[in-house]
Amino acid sequence: MDLNEQLLAAHDRGDKAALVALYHQAAKDVGDINSACFYATQAYIFALDCNHPDARALHAFLVEHGREE
Repeated sequence: MDLNEQLLAAHDRGDKAALVALYHQAAKDVGDINSACFYATQAYIFALDCNHPDARALHAFLVEHGREE
């Protein structure tokens, strides 16, 4: 199953922890910073929603790239 299929399946299940991990992975794998920040933002939103431990690192990434204060 590719990453997109995994994301869709996690959305269908409502698995927020999996969504954090998958969007975070997408942010790391994508080739340009704008797309990386888009995926990181999605991961960050779900991380905040489920109090995921990656929230702090995602926030730092977004701040570093001027997407968050």
